[in-house]
Amino acid sequence: MSFREETDTMGKIRLPADAYYGAQTQRAVENFSISGLLLPLPFVRALALIKKSAAQVNVALGELDTEIAAAVVQAAGDVMTGELDDHFVVDVFQTGSGTSTNMNMNEVIAGRANELLTGTRGGKAPVHPNDHVNKGQSSNDAIPTALHVAALGELTTGLLPALAQLEHALAAKAEAFKHIRKIGRTHLQDAVPMTLGQVFSGFARQIELGQQRIRAVEPRLAELALGGTAVGTGVNTHPEFAPQVIAAMAAHTGLPLQQAPNHFEAQAAQDASVETSGALKTLAVSLIKIANDIRWLGSGPRCGIGELRLPSLQPGSSIMPGKVNPVIPEAVIQVAYQVLGNDTAITLGGQSGVFELNVSLPLIANNLLQSITLLTGAVGAFVEKCIQGLEADEKRCAAYIERSLALATPLVPHIGYDRAAQIAKKAYATGKTVRQVAHEERLMPPDFLDKLLNGP
Repeated sequence: MSFREETDTMGKIRLPADAYYGAQTQRAVENFSISGLLLPLPFVRALALIKKSAAQVNVALGELDTEIAAAVVQAAGDVMTGELDDHFVVDVFQTGSGTSTNMNMNEVIAGRANELLTGTRGGKAPVHPNDHVNKGQSSNDAIPTALHVAALGELTTGLLPALAQLEHALAAKAEAFKHIRKIGRTHLQDAVPMTLGQVFSGFARQIELGQQRIRAVEPRLAELALGGTAVGTGVNTHPEFAPQVIAAMAAHTGLPLQQAPNHFEAQAAQDASVETSGALKTLAVSLIKIANDIRWLGSGPRCGIGELRLPSLQPGSSIMPGKVNPVIPEAVIQVAYQVLGNDTAITLGGQSGVFELNVSLPLIANNLLQSITLLTGAVGAFVEKCIQGLEADEKRCAAYIERSLALATPLVPHIGYDRAAQIAKKAYATGKTVRQVAHEERLMPPDFLDKLLNGP
């Protein structure tokens, strides 16, 4: 590998000759060789959009040379299309403001812009990473802005559409299964009968409410810190810079972005990210409930509950021939567990708002965006590979109801609780069904008794 030297305010440093980034990024690479984790690409794209929009606005405000601005816009566009992904190399675990990532972006865009203008990659002339690419901004307002834009975008274009599909698929099963009576279960014990459709209607409602919770946080995510610069006062930025940049970003993304009404809150706290993660955590808990119930209802095939038949996707054992496992529900549950862990980290990171700046921004950004990505993928697989192919074993459902001691419950209004309990206990002791014992006891006319026990 060949190298070149670049300088920053701390002196010279050697870096790869083909790198678009410069000295500050290289120092971060050497200082933060910690995890090998990089910030998610939606975050990188959002930060590049800020730089592109900033250059367009700065030239319109007379703050930036036309030729330099055009090169910055083109270079930022190259980042947004993914052409320069390999040059974003700073570890997630870095300075808490994300300054190293912001400078990684500034240097890559400057390096590419200089290549466009001079044919030489990298450097600070004629395009300077701080003076030109970062003009009107600070890491302290650009990084939280990128976080909000990326999260809102991924929710809008990824997770919410996936959840709408899941809700629709669950509602379709609720309709398809509405005539199938099954035994209810509480405390892992038999309860009164219900329909399988009612079970799935509950699942569908959980996902409907999950979408409502996510949409409820969108107005806070749409508030952007851009314009506050270092501590929220807006030092070194044109008064029209932030409103115009945010308007340009809103037009590009189609998102309802707006400038934060209070920049001191927007930079010192990350409450909107914590709130969003809370909505994702609640969704994850819902998915655990739904996936767990489905895999238990499909347990067996001969020695479990077996009221549902899940799609057979792959062999389930390296030693037991013919075994097929509920792999998709298991994957969904694991994703949900990861989201719960991410939420804990985000909650702790949200408490890192010390004086005028939150200093866990890279951690929050990585975990929040990972949660959204994981949930989007898991929900999509759940719909396509599991929910749509679910079938009910109607005979098994009916058999469980007939065998259940809870079938004594409809007798209570007619013979009283104590007498009904005696019927249930006798059925259990003799191995007979409640129906058989009730007929033997001649509690009521046979036709009326059967109608009562058969349910609505």
